[in-house]
Amino acid sequence: MSWNFAYDSPNAINNLLQEESLAMNKQFGQNFLLPQAIRKRIVDALEPSAGLTIWEIGPGLGALTVLLLEKKCQLTAFEIDKGFCSILREKAFADETGFRLVEGDFLKTWEAVYGSGGVPHRICGNLPYNVGSVCIARLLERQCLPDIMVFTVQKEVAERLTSRDGDKNRSTLTLLADIDYETRLLFTIGGGAFYPSPDVTSAAVGMYRRATPLVDAALRPVYLSLVKDAFSHRRKTMKNNLLQGEIGNTLGKDGVDAILANSGVNPQSRAEALSFEELKALAVAAFNRSR
Repeated sequence: MSWNFAYDSPNAINNLLQEESLAMNKQFGQNFLLPQAIRKRIVDALEPSAGLTIWEIGPGLGALTVLLLEKKCQLTAFEIDKGFCSILREKAFADETGFRLVEGDFLKTWEAVYGSGGVPHRICGNLPYNVGSVCIARLLERQCLPDIMVFTVQKEVAERLTSRDGDKNRSTLTLLADIDYETRLLFTIGGGAFYPSPDVTSAAVGMYRRATPLVDAALRPVYLSLVKDAFSHRRKTMKNNLLQGEIGNTLGKDGVDAILANSGVNPQSRAEALSFEELKALAVAAFNRSR
């Protein structure tokens, strides 16, 4: 690899941007992760090896990209910033046969790549704070499920993803991820590790695919609909949320009363207080009621 860049140096980053007449765009949530030791920890968590297909969301100038290409992976990078794309394509990785660049918004471009090439072995990225959870949710919803995903996200998003039964941080994102993945908060990253330095703490989160999903394919649509209804208004009871949501529209009041009774879930409970198994039992009851 001919590209040799000091990714841990803010001065080097600034000089490159000035040479290219570029500036960081706040709209895209651009913060460069500096320490090589942290970047290597992220790469190691992916368990990369030669020949594996990997998607990287938001490579920026290529700080993670270069480490992944050193592992001889087949890397597809999704980058929205046109200036950064120019650097990646023409300077950084022009001579890398294992590098493919997809220009544009990941949320608008990834499904075409998925449709033509299938599920990659790994997905990673230093995700923008404003759309990080949306990117993860979209992959899960569309069933693009690699064996391992590792993301750097805002700490609060990582805590939601990795929360357990009874945790106040639990959300629809938690329960969506839990179906197919074991999630782990790998380590936190202080703002000083980034340039520019954000006012929030970040975290690396690992997602490791389960051998068998916790919800089977037939039940999945009903389960996700129920979870969406259950968490729609956190201060409302399960019964009220279900009555006002899609489940209530489908089953009616008598049906909601019946599935609560059949599953043994307290109608006055709130979604975050329920275990995964209790929510699944509700979904099973709703599925059986609707048949």
